[in-house]
This record gives sequence, structure tokens and C-alpha cells, in this order.
Amino acid sequence: MENPLVFDENKIRELPEFERLAYCENIMKYEKDESVRWDAVWLAGEIAAMAVLSNDKKHLFDRVADLMVWVLENDDNGVVKHEACYQIAARNMQKNISALVKAALHDKSVLTRHEALESLGLMRATEITDVIKDALTDLSIDVRETAHFVIKRLERMKKSRGEYNPSSIL
Repeated sequence: MENPLVFDENKIRELPEFERLAYCENIMKYEKDESVRWDAVWLAGEIAAMAVLSNDKKHLFDRVADLMVWVLENDDNGVVKHEACYQIAARNMQKNISALVKAALHDKSVLTRHEALESLGLMRATEITDVIKDALTDLSIDVRETAHFVIKRLERMKKSRGEYNPSSIL
């Protein structure tokens, strides 16, 4: 579960889960250094991954999911928001699909819009294929290409499997 590439100089991983999440949340909301915020987003994603493995920790998973949406709505750095999109998809946070759609269509960061679209594809969100079509007119060629790719992929999934069929991402 733990990625050794994530810099954890304060040994956040050694804290109990709720304390660790509170620590990550504080960093995400108040730290000025975006590289530190990025690591906190990743470390919070690890908490969500562990919570999935335990039936009695759904509330912990939901807190992380809510925090990822907070990052999408409030962080000013596209790289940090990109990581939040990735964590939403990697941890299969279904309740955050609408936040990804909003980021895909309206975020100021090209990187965030791209990753939000890609995350929707990874999550197999076939029910929002028509909404994603709005991104086909994005000013960024990268976002348009991502939208086109994701739409094609979701349409293939619809044909082969029927309607929305969530599955484990990682």
C-alpha cells in the first residue's frame, strides 16, 4: 500500500489513522508548499485504501473522499488537484464523480481538467458520457484529446457490459 516514493519526512504514516488524516488535512488546507500538499493528498489516499479493506472504517474512507473534493474546489495548484483526481479514481470514490465532472469541465488548470477526465474513464462512469462531450470543445488540445479518448473507451464499455458497472481500479 505504501509508496516509498512519497516523501514522509514527518513520519505521518506512523500516526494512528484518525490522527494521520487530521495531520494530512491540516497540511492540505494550510501548507503553502504545494509539494508538501501533494504528499499529503497521496498519504490520505493510502488511508482510504486501507479503510476499504476494513468494513468498519467506511466513515474514514468517506472523510478522505470529502477531503479530495475539498482539494479540487479549493487548492490553487493544478498538480495537487491532479493528484486528488488520481486518488479519487484509484480509490474508486464513486460519490465524487460529480466533483470530477465539475473539475473536468470548469477547472482553470489544463492538467486538472485532463486528469479529471481520465479519472472518470478509469472509474468507468459510463452514465456521464454525454456530459464529457462538453470537453470536446475545450481550448486545450490535450483536454480535447483526453475527452475524445475517454468517450470512446466508455462507449466501448457500454456496448460490452451494459450500464455502469463499478469495479476495483487498483
